[in-house]
Amino acid sequence: MGTRAWFAGSVVAVVLIMSAEASAAGGVTFTKDVLPILQKNCQTCHRPGNIAPMSFLSYETTRPWAKAMKAVVVTRKMPPWFADPQYGHFANDRSLKQEEIDTIAQWVDSGAPKGDPNDAPPPVQWPENGWTTQPDLVLKGIPYTVSAAPNKNVIEWMTLVTPTGFTKDTWITSVEVKPSDLAVTHHICVSFVPHRPDTIYNTLLWVDKQRDETGAEVAPSARKIKVPTPDGRGRELTGRAAEGVNPNTGTNSNSEQNISCYVPGRSLSDFRPYNAALLVPAGYDISWNLHYTPNGAEATDLPEVGLTIAKEPPQRRLIETGNSVDPTTFAVPPNASNYAPEPAVFTFLADAELHWMSPHMHVRGKDMKYTLVFPDGKEQVILNVPRYDFNWQLGYDLAQPIKVPKGTKMVVTAHYDNSANNKFNPDPNRTVYFGNMTWEEMFTPFFAITVDKSVDPKKAIKSPRNIDNGA
Repeated sequence: MGTRAWFAGSVVAVVLIMSAEASAAGGVTFTKDVLPILQKNCQTCHRPGNIAPMSFLSYETTRPWAKAMKAVVVTRKMPPWFADPQYGHFANDRSLKQEEIDTIAQWVDSGAPKGDPNDAPPPVQWPENGWTTQPDLVLKGIPYTVSAAPNKNVIEWMTLVTPTGFTKDTWITSVEVKPSDLAVTHHICVSFVPHRPDTIYNTLLWVDKQRDETGAEVAPSARKIKVPTPDGRGRELTGRAAEGVNPNTGTNSNSEQNISCYVPGRSLSDFRPYNAALLVPAGYDISWNLHYTPNGAEATDLPEVGLTIAKEPPQRRLIETGNSVDPTTFAVPPNASNYAPEPAVFTFLADAELHWMSPHMHVRGKDMKYTLVFPDGKEQVILNVPRYDFNWQLGYDLAQPIKVPKGTKMVVTAHYDNSANNKFNPDPNRTVYFGNMTWEEMFTPFFAITVDKSVDPKKAIKSPRNIDNGA
C-alpha cells in the first residue's frame, strides 16, 4: 500500500513537472520574451558599475527581483519616463508598451521560468568599467572624500579646473561624465572653457555659506565673490548673483555653453547621431562643478570624463546650454501649490536644429513645458513634463530634429508646489529662493542644438542669464 502511494505520488510529481516544462516551453520565458525587453529598456542602468543597484544582464541576477519588477512596471514607475506622449517623439523613450508590461507580468505570474538558453538574444556588448560608450580619451578630476560624520550633512558645490592637454583644436563627438562612487554623487557637470593665466589647477574651490539648522542659507545678500574679466580688472558679484559662480572662470555652471553632466538618469551627451561635434580649441581647460551628498559612510570619489573624438571636422557644431532665470528675483512663496515664475525665454540668433531637452528643478518642481514661438507667430509645444520627478534628471532626445529658424523664441514655463501636499517638501512655510541645495530651488531648462560649423556659438542664442558676458 505504501509502495503504491509512493508510486502514485511520483507519477503526479512527474506529470506536474512535465506540465510546468510544457507551459514554460509554450508560455512566456526569460530568455525568449523578457530578456529582449530588458536589453532595450533597462540594461543601460541595470548593469554592474552603473546607477541601478541590481543587474539585469542574466537570468540568475534578474530572477530574485521578479516580483519587484512586476510591481514597478505595472504601475509604470519603471523605467522612468515623464514626457507627455501628446507632444513629440523621442529616440530614447524607454517607457514600456502595454504588451511589454503584460509580458513581464505573465512571466512573473507563471513562476518566472528561465526557458531555453538557445532562445536568448546575443548579449549587448557594453563598454567596460561602467562606460555607456567606449571613450577614445579619458580625463580625470581629483579625488574627494565625503565624510561619514553626521555633522557634515551639507557639502557646498565645488568647482575645479583641470587642463585638457589639447595642443590642437579638437572636435569632440561625445562627452560622458562618470563618478567612481555613485552613492555619494549628487551631480558632476563639466564644460570646456578658455584658459586664463591666473587659473588655479587641480584645486577644489567652494564658498562656505552661513546656514541655519535646516540647511537654509542665512543672509545670502551678504555673499560676495570677485570673478575674472577679459580686461584683467575683475568684477565683484554680490548676493544671489554670485550663486554657484566658479572663481576661476567667472561663470556659473548653468550659464556656460556646452555643459555635460552626470545626474541620476543621465551621464552621456552623444552628438554622433546628429552628425555634429563640439569644437574644443587648443589650450582650453575643463571646468568641473561637483556636488556630493553624505550617506553615513565615508566614501572617496574620483570622477572621470570620457571623450570620443572626430577624425574629420563635422558639418555641424553642437551647442548645449542651460541658462537659468535671474536668481535675484526667483522666489517661491510659502504654501503656494502651483507657483509659476516668469518664463525663461531663449531667442535663436541663427538657424538651428533642436535635438535634446532636459528640465531641471529641485524637490518642489512640479512641471515644465518647452514651447517654440516661430517668427510667423506659430507656436509648437515640443516637450511637456506634467509630473516632474527630481529623482530622475532625464534628457529627452528628439527622434527627428526640429528645424528652428533664426528669430524663433523658446519659451519655457514651470510650476512649483511649496505646499504641505508635496511629500518631498521639507518646509512649506518658508519662502524658497534660488540655490544649489535640493531644499532650495532652480529653474534651469537644458537643451541642445546644432548649427552650421561656421556659426559662432556665442552668437547663436540669446539666453535669460549669462554671467560671463555681463548680461
